[in-house]
Amino acid sequence: MSKNLTNSAVIAFDNEVKHEYQGMKTLRNTVSLRTGVVGESYKFARMGKGMANQKATQADVTPMDISHARQTAALENWDAGEYTDIFNQAEVNFEEKSELAQTIAGAIGRREDQIIIDAADAVTFAATNDQNPDTGLVVDISASRNFDFAVVRRVAQHFNEIEAGEKDKHFVVQANVLNELLSLSQVSSSDYNSVKALLNGEINTWMGFDWHVIGLREEGGLPGVVGDEEAFAYCKSAIGLAVGIDMTTSIDWIPTKTSWLTNAVYKAGAVVENHRESSRLFTTKEYNPEGV
Repeated sequence: MSKNLTNSAVIAFDNEVKHEYQGMKTLRNTVSLRTGVVGESYKFARMGKGMANQKATQADVTPMDISHARQTAALENWDAGEYTDIFNQAEVNFEEKSELAQTIAGAIGRREDQIIIDAADAVTFAATNDQNPDTGLVVDISASRNFDFAVVRRVAQHFNEIEAGEKDKHFVVQANVLNELLSLSQVSSSDYNSVKALLNGEINTWMGFDWHVIGLREEGGLPGVVGDEEAFAYCKSAIGLAVGIDMTTSIDWIPTKTSWLTNAVYKAGAVVENHRESSRLFTTKEYNPEGV
């Protein structure tokens, strides 16, 4: 195998990986994103609420004493590399190149998702909405029932109570939760909404949330054992993702391997900025499709 490879082939591959990565349905667009971060950490600023004060004529202005806090996201280094012989001289096997691009993009995309999920999982959630900006709301699903409409309504109530806004609210669930929801008439019936859930086999937007399904992943996926119906709900402003090095690929000739090392590097970290704007739902009840 020749060790000669044109820059155009390297650039073409890098562009293809980026295309695959940007076309994935990752959680990146569900959180506050900061790119071009320099250093090992990034501090997301959080500003508290203010309350207007009554003003008497010629009286001094009373400051609202708005609280300020910073949540730090520690950036970590990741790579997704593979030795390959698909790059042969100046000609590239485009069919195999495309497959490798999808594999690399998928690996980095799932890792980015996991960084966001792990940040949400690190939050200490409260059982009640106590107005504490440093705790989210945990909703316990009774062991006598599965993930149902009442659970979603309770989460929606929490976000309404804290006046989180009408847009950019997200639900991240496991596949078995989607399976449960598709059995509900409130989801699948046109009598309740216009979402053709059963036709498409998915829920895009429902109850004011955008829904995202996370499968059983080697990276970890959603926390809990297989079968547990766990989920996170959060506003876009609740979680911050800081990216120091966005996915960048390199192709290097390794003489000792007599092969090309194709690698993608990525540096990022996430943190929950506003805990109140997030909820965790969990149960120890396993969904049993066979009913046994």
